[in-house]
Amino acid sequence: MLVALLLAAAAPQSAVEAEHAFAADAQKLGQWTAFRKWAAKDAIFLPPQPVSVALKDAPDPPQSVNWWPTASFVSCDGVTAANTGGAFWPGGRHSFFSTIWRRQPDGEWRWLLDGGGDVAAPRPRVAKPRLRRAACKGTPTHNKEAENSGGASRDATLRWHWQVAPDGGHRFTVQMWTGAAYETVIDDRVPAPKPRRS
Repeated sequence: MLVALLLAAAAPQSAVEAEHAFAADAQKLGQWTAFRKWAAKDAIFLPPQPVSVALKDAPDPPQSVNWWPTASFVSCDGVTAANTGGAFWPGGRHSFFSTIWRRQPDGEWRWLLDGGGDVAAPRPRVAKPRLRRAACKGTPTHNKEAENSGGASRDATLRWHWQVAPDGGHRFTVQMWTGAAYETVIDDRVPAPKPRRS
C-alpha cells in the first residue's frame, strides 16, 4: 500500500509534467526508448496515415530530438489532454508537435497519438505553458466523423480529427468544448512530403 502511494505521488500530475518528463527521458534514456516507455498500448503516430507505435526494434539515434510544450488543453474531467509545442532536431531542423495524452487507471499519463511537422522558425520555449480546461457545463455534441479518423475524451469535451490530402499532406485539429460549442484550439497543417531524390 505504501509503495503504491509513493508511486502515485511520484507520477506526473498533469499532461504538461508528463511531457517534460517524457522529453527528459528522451535525452537520458534515448529517443525511441522514451517513446516506448511513455506510450499507451494503442498509441499511434500520424505521419500522415496513422501508424502503430510498434517501436520495439527501433534503435535510439546517437542524439535525440529535444522538445518542449507551449500549450496544453485538458478535458473537463482532467483525464485527457492535448499538448502542443516546439522541437529541435540534431542537424538544426525545427518542428512542432501535438500529442494526445490520457491518464491511465493507475494514475500514470500515457500518450495516445503523436504528430507534427517542420517549421521555418522555432516555437519559443516558455517557462509556463498555456493551460486551458474544457467547460464542464452544457452537453457536448457527438461527432461520428471523429470516431473514424480521430477520437475524443470520455466526457466528449476534447476531441481530435485528422484528414489526409491526396498529395500526402495532412491536417490535425483539436477542439475543446466551451459550454455552448466546440472551439478549435490546435490546427496543424502538414504539407505533403517532398519527393525523395533517387
